[in-house]
Amino acid sequence: MLIHLETGEIQQLTDHEADHFDAAFSPDGKQLAFTANLCEPGDAGKPRDVYLMNLADGDLKQITPHSGSFGSCVFSPDGSYIALLGHENEFRNATLVKAWLYDVKNERLSCLTDMLDVHLSDALIADSLIGGVTPRPVWTNDGQGFYVLGSEQGSTGIYYISIDGLVYPIRLEEEYVNGFAFHPDQKSCIAVIVKPERPSELYSISLEDGEEKQLTNNNDRFAEEHIISVPEKMQYETQDGLTVHGWFLKPAAFEEDQTYPLILYIHGGPHMMYGHTYFHEFQVLAAQGYAVVYVNPRGSHGYGQDFVNRVRGDYGGGDYRDVMQAVDEAIQAYPFIDSGRLGVTGGSYGGFMTNWIVGQTGRFKAAVTQRSISNWFSFHGVSDIGFFFTDWQLGHDLFEEADKLWDRSPVKYASRVSTPLLILHGERDDRCPIEQAEQLFTALKKLNKTTAFIRFPKATHELSRSGHPEQRMKRIRYIRSWFDDYLQK
Repeated sequence: MLIHLETGEIQQLTDHEADHFDAAFSPDGKQLAFTANLCEPGDAGKPRDVYLMNLADGDLKQITPHSGSFGSCVFSPDGSYIALLGHENEFRNATLVKAWLYDVKNERLSCLTDMLDVHLSDALIADSLIGGVTPRPVWTNDGQGFYVLGSEQGSTGIYYISIDGLVYPIRLEEEYVNGFAFHPDQKSCIAVIVKPERPSELYSISLEDGEEKQLTNNNDRFAEEHIISVPEKMQYETQDGLTVHGWFLKPAAFEEDQTYPLILYIHGGPHMMYGHTYFHEFQVLAAQGYAVVYVNPRGSHGYGQDFVNRVRGDYGGGDYRDVMQAVDEAIQAYPFIDSGRLGVTGGSYGGFMTNWIVGQTGRFKAAVTQRSISNWFSFHGVSDIGFFFTDWQLGHDLFEEADKLWDRSPVKYASRVSTPLLILHGERDDRCPIEQAEQLFTALKKLNKTTAFIRFPKATHELSRSGHPEQRMKRIRYIRSWFDDYLQK
């Protein structure tokens, strides 16, 4: 809709049965760029293109190829170019986001970062930010380049990209930059930054010398009243030659002569990453006497295109070995870990992995699966992304290779489960619908396994990150109580 401020007239610009977003006016107000999925309904979730509309006559032009996923379009200050982010779907949803430039006059689209093996978007998982949105590209005043967020080896930072393809980070530290806004003179910017040992604050950053100044102190009291465990970096080589990065939290009140239980956390996605950020849930468990290990197994962002693509077609294979090795590495590096008191938990893909793990090994004495996948057959038909995500990630067609989908479904191995399993799920989760939890719970109960099932009314897939505060607190209490029952007694 276009609203004429002087007259109040509302003009409808498009009539497609699709969402339209990322609208951006040209500086002269004559053109409008926007993102939309104007494909057939059966292609929903696949192509997403950027369109350019002439506001005088409504002429609409698609400026990106229909094979990929593009968005975040912004005109340059003089209107000569449009900066945008996206990819051509080469590796489906495992494809790194790249920076692109559209020459408006010559109607030419080019990729500026084809040789850069970095994901130019926010891939970092955290639970202490609500409502954060990855910023669009921000043009320099001279129109010769723009700034974007990028995710690399557990950090998110600010990258500069010139219209000639020069790329370098202007801010890439061991921290989580969640958003930024530049001063009009562009000599400094204000950024929302989360440190590993401190929740988010606003910081002023000089682009001339990198000097950082903290502007807010909203979490001072919290930091003073709580013992915050500082994450320790870990790294190991897999048998097939990959390098896996991760972090380890000691119990907050650690004593040398004591032994402690260890909890393995597995992130969702799978194409996301843990990183250099404060993670409240981990700190809660560390404060209750648990050691916590969390790593970025193959399939995670932050380590290049080959690494993030490695999990596709191999769910429960190399990724399973990566997280099992994380436990081995932690036990070897920290002798105070009691190898007889191990726990595992995760959500979404991490929930799938938790389900998979307890069906493959009895090593863990307690497990908590959250918003998980247990059956790829039903997931294909009931999830809002199931009909394409299943194909993209597992590489098996529902109608031609049903046996292979069943082989990768954790519920198939319910009879092998010996680990007490707590199942947590939101009743309004469209991504991983609650029937996934119901199937698993029913199978385990029928087999007389030790399990419990907690349903969260009205909760969505975002329960752990931006759910109702009361439900978020209950969820953490359920997790802690389950682990206390089996690991602390």
